[in-house]
Amino acid sequence: MGFSDSMVNMIEQAKRPPSRRFAELCDEIFGLDGTMVRLYTATTWNKAPEYLRPWLEEEEHATGLRTWQPTIVPGLLQTQAYTREILAATPGLTVDELEKRLANRMQRQAILQRGKPPTLNVVIDEAVLHRMIGDIEIMREQLTHLLEVARHPNVTIQIVPSTVRAHCGMAGGFIIAERNGSPYAAYTDAQPFGRTFDDRLLIAELVLRYDALRAEALPFSQTLRLLEEAVSQIGAEPSRCTVA
Repeated sequence: MGFSDSMVNMIEQAKRPPSRRFAELCDEIFGLDGTMVRLYTATTWNKAPEYLRPWLEEEEHATGLRTWQPTIVPGLLQTQAYTREILAATPGLTVDELEKRLANRMQRQAILQRGKPPTLNVVIDEAVLHRMIGDIEIMREQLTHLLEVARHPNVTIQIVPSTVRAHCGMAGGFIIAERNGSPYAAYTDAQPFGRTFDDRLLIAELVLRYDALRAEALPFSQTLRLLEEAVSQIGAEPSRCTVA
C-alpha cells in the first residue's frame, strides 16, 4: 500500500485517522466494493452541521438520488468557488466554520466518483442559470461544470423553463434517496435549517412533486442546449442576472 507498518498499526488502534487514499487502497487489496471508503466517509461527518448529519448518512448508502432546486445549483454539483459564495452568505458564520462546511460539501461529492456511483436525476429551475453567485468567472466555471456533469452516464439534468409559471416546486428544494429503486429517505430545504425524514407518506408526496416538476422540464437534449447557451452568454447580458 505504500504505508509503513507503524502507520497501519496507529490507524488500526485509532491513534491516527486514515486518509481517503488509505481507505481506497484497503478496498482494492481486500477486493471490497467501496466498503472502506464508505466507512471512511462516515467517520468524517462529525465535522458537518448537526442538522445535516442524518441526511449525509442516508445519502452515502443511496443507489439513486432525485433532486429539485429552484434557486441554486444542487450541492452535489457545485464547484468549490460557487459553494464558498453560498456558504459565506450565512449570517454569523465564522471563517473556521465556513472552511469546515466547504470541506464537507466537497466531500459529499465523492459519492459520484466511486466505483458504482448512484444515479443522479436533477431538475432545476432556469432561474438558477441566471442568478449571479459571486462574479462572472465563478458563474462561468459553475455552468461549465454543470454542462460537463450532464454528459456523465449516471447523471441526468433537466431544466424547468422560465415560461412555466406557478408550479409545485416554488415552495423549496428537496432531495430523495433511493435504494434499488425504492425511496427510503428525503431531505427538504427550510429556514433556518433543512430536515431529514423517512416517513413514507411524506416521501410519497415528494415523489409526486418531483414527477410533476419533471413533467414540466425540458427534455435532456434541450436542457443541454440551454446550458451551452448559458455558458456562452455568461457576462454578455448582465441585465438578466440578479446579484446574490
